[in-house]
Amino acid sequence: MTQQPATEERRVVVTGASTGIGAACARYLDSLGLTVWACVRRQADGEVLLGGASSRLRILMLDVTDAASIAAAGRTLTDAVGDQGLSGLVNNAGISVAGPLELLPLADIRAQFEVNVFGALAVTQTLLPLLRRGGGRIVNMSSIAGLAATPFLGAYCGSKYALEAMSDAMRLELAPWGMQVALVEPGAIQSEIWRRAGLAVNRMLGRVDPEALRLYEQPLLRMQEVITRAENRAIPAEWVARAVAHALTAKRPRTRYVVGKDARFRALLKWLLPDRAQDRVLAWFLGLPASKPKAGLCRNEGGTSNVGMDHV
Repeated sequence: MTQQPATEERRVVVTGASTGIGAACARYLDSLGLTVWACVRRQADGEVLLGGASSRLRILMLDVTDAASIAAAGRTLTDAVGDQGLSGLVNNAGISVAGPLELLPLADIRAQFEVNVFGALAVTQTLLPLLRRGGGRIVNMSSIAGLAATPFLGAYCGSKYALEAMSDAMRLELAPWGMQVALVEPGAIQSEIWRRAGLAVNRMLGRVDPEALRLYEQPLLRMQEVITRAENRAIPAEWVARAVAHALTAKRPRTRYVVGKDARFRALLKWLLPDRAQDRVLAWFLGLPASKPKAGLCRNEGGTSNVGMDHV
C-alpha cells in the first residue's frame, strides 16, 4: 500500500484508543508524522499510550455514549485546530455482546448499538464541520462480521451491518465536498475483545434458566472453543493500523479494507455460496446440530408448496 508522505500537518482523531486496534492506530499514525488525538475514557489508559509516543500524540477524554462528553471533545478540538480543521476521523470505539439472540437482554443489545452505531454517528456528526473544513476523511472500524453474520454474535454483527450501511450512505452524501469514507473489516485480531467475548458467554451460561441452558449449552461451549482458536490465530492489531493509515493518506483510498486471511476467506464464501450452503459450512465449522426443516404451511399431496413465487 503506497501512502502519501506527511509533508504537512495532518490532524487525526482516533476513538477507542485505550487498547487493541485503537491504540495500535494511534501509535502507528503518530509514527508516520500525523498529529493524533487519541480518545480514551480513563486517564490512566492515556498515560500508558503516551509512553514512547512523540509530542504530536495528544490524549482526549471521550465517552462515545455520552452526549456531554462528545460535545466537550468537539469544543476542545475546535479550539485546537481552528480554521485548519481535521484531516481524519477513525471511529474505532466498539464493544462485543455475545450470546443467542433469544436469550440476550434487550438492554445488552441496545448497549451494543449505542456504542458501535450511535456512538460512531454522534462523534461523526459533531466533528463533520471540522472534517469538512480540513478536507478530512472518515474511517469506520467495521468487521468481517459486518459482511457475514455468525451465530451467537448476532447483536455484534447487527451493529456492524448497520455501521456498514451508514458508511455507504455517508460516502455518497459527503462526496460533493470531496470527502472520503472508508470501512475497515478485520477478521480475528489480537485484542481484548476476544477475552471479553469469552467472559460474556460465561456470564450467559451462568444466568439463564435451566431449560434455556439445555437448549444452548453445548453450542455455546463449542463457541467458546472457536473463540479460543480464533484468539490463538489472530493477527496483530498493527496490520489493521496499516490499513487505516492507507485509508487516511493514500491518493486513491479503497472504500473497503478486508484485513486478515480469515476475513478474506469469509468474504469469499459470502460472495460464492448461496445462503443455505453458507449455513451448512458455518454449522459444520461451529459444531452446531444439523438443521431439520419443518414442512411448509401449505403443501399438496406431492410435497410441493401451493404458494406461487410469481411475484416474489
